Amino acid sequence: MEPIRFEDRRAFLLTGSVVTYQMPNNEGIPTQWDRFAPQLGKIPGQVGWTTYGVCFNFDGKGRMDYMCGVEVSDGSVPPDGLTHLRIEAQRFAVFEHRDHISKIKSTWMAIFNEWAPNAKEKIAPGPQVEVYGNEFNPKTETGLVEIWIPVAGK
Repeated sequence: MEPIRFEDRRAFLLTGSVVTYQMPNNEGIPTQWDRFAPQLGKIPGQVGWTTYGVCFNFDGKGRMDYMCGVEVSDGSVPPDGLTHLRIEAQRFAVFEHRDHISKIKSTWMAIFNEWAPNAKEKIAPGPQVEVYGNEFNPKTETGLVEIWIPVAGK
């Protein structure tokens, strides 16, 4: 497994729903998306329709936070139950997942078990981002999802 590209991304701000998970028990993520979806298009300052799934606040003991969110243009007060998350400017290795969303865990595992141990780049601290763009169909839960992994220099 190799990244499809490396991307230098400017800082950006997301607004979304955050839930803490104890890994590997992350089965609640689909329900989290179901609860978040009705907010789409109603979030102040929403930029486009690309959605983001963000893994962050890893505690080293298997706990992490997961955000379902959208990019916003400013820090306007988010609707009740939602919060902001700023993703700092970062270089990312970008991977593709084109199978049904229920199989995305296997893509994540391949990134960390196949690519990372042999990569020239090192995984950097910071949020790891799923990008659900125009090629992802939320009704069929199929199509392209990009996984963005922060990397440090060689």
